[in-house]
Amino acid sequence: MSDQWIDSWLGAARFQRYVDECDGDRVRALELYEWNVEAGQSLMHDIAHFEVALRNAYDAAISATWPYQKHWLLHSESPAVMPIWRTRLVKGIKRGSDVNYRTRKNVDDAIKKCGYGNANPGKVIAELSFGFWRQLTTNAMEKSVWVPHLHTAFPQGTSRSTIDTQISAVNRLRNRIAHHEPLFTSTVDLSI
Repeated sequence: MSDQWIDSWLGAARFQRYVDECDGDRVRALELYEWNVEAGQSLMHDIAHFEVALRNAYDAAISATWPYQKHWLLHSESPAVMPIWRTRLVKGIKRGSDVNYRTRKNVDDAIKKCGYGNANPGKVIAELSFGFWRQLTTNAMEKSVWVPHLHTAFPQGTSRSTIDTQISAVNRLRNRIAHHEPLFTSTVDLSI
């Protein structure tokens, strides 16, 4: 019986990576594909718990130091929505850009999905992606988020750059799994 259905189901190019890994053995390649799916599902279970714990810890840390009554995600002076301008040289010309644009757009989109003025913080928090929470530890957010707020979510002396590296690795792995990429390749960085 032909197994060509696999190529049309998975796509010939996608499946070929598994076939190559299994030295041309298509039966083993399909088993490896299934292993990859199961490994991804298992990892996503833990990543889902990590994401919920991370966003709750971040919300608690920012809320504890937030000086306003209105929740930090819904406030106009939130570090998640305020522009953060950085300049850099582009072919010898200084150019400015708002490094907080994507973060602000994510918050605005979440508020919109939650009914604008009817949006409550819990729903907005749940609506924000892992990528949003990951951005809060980047170098660009150090002065506006890490120093005044997020450092309190970790043991004293914890390095922002170490946390950023670790959360970035989890986020990359999560995205790799979500996009059905192989987990057995040397391009997967599991050093966290």
